[in-house]
Amino acid sequence: MQGLTEFLPVSSSGHLVVMQHLFGLDEPQLLFDVMLHVGTLCAVVVVFRKDLWGILNGLWAIVTGHRRHARPAGHDESVRLLWFVIIASIPTGIIGLSLKDVVETLFGSVRFVGVAFLITGVILWASRFARRPSKHISTMTAGDALVIGFVQGIAVTPGISRSGTTISGGLLLGIDRELTARFSFLLAIPAILGAAVVELRDVTAVPQDVWPAILAGTAVASVSGYLSLKMLLRVVIAGNFSTFAYYCWGMGVLTLVGSWYGLG
Repeated sequence: MQGLTEFLPVSSSGHLVVMQHLFGLDEPQLLFDVMLHVGTLCAVVVVFRKDLWGILNGLWAIVTGHRRHARPAGHDESVRLLWFVIIASIPTGIIGLSLKDVVETLFGSVRFVGVAFLITGVILWASRFARRPSKHISTMTAGDALVIGFVQGIAVTPGISRSGTTISGGLLLGIDRELTARFSFLLAIPAILGAAVVELRDVTAVPQDVWPAILAGTAVASVSGYLSLKMLLRVVIAGNFSTFAYYCWGMGVLTLVGSWYGLG
């Protein structure tokens, strides 16, 4: 479930909350959630390995001061993309740390997740009204990156889709569809790593007999995440992104009805 929904704009965290209640897990399984996200992070690294390699080369050039020497094709674009990822990660990190305690509480509320699914549907539907994409990496601004980073920070709440909000935000800002998708998923890397570092501080408190289940879930999330990521990239570029709004609205209604009948 994590792998299939992590990259599709339908909120993987919201689906995990619902599934955990269906399986009778009464307490929020935050470590398990984070490890599943780490699994899907592996899928991002595989799919965007060329972008990541270009960013690492650009970072190395900055650190070593070799920027003025002969540079490979796409070097400047990779460096620019790196800076935008850093800029966008700032509001995401501030919001994520500020809302950490609140978010942990919301992971135990199925009813809230149902409402959040409905909100995600509205956000996806709004992407229909995006103006014609005109911004490429050379014309994208730091302000654009900050806006996308801000909406990603809001998406730490379960039921609000991270990819849905960031991609919709990028489209509404007039950013090229392919660049919007690439930036959204590259931006997920520091967000997921940050969440993992925060949650894994208490890793020694996890019983040893639980780890096989956690690692199995992480591996499956990685494989299914790769498949869903490849599919979403095609959907975004084709311009059919907003159709996921119908699914989110349906999921929101079903979740709310389930909460009224004792789901949580």
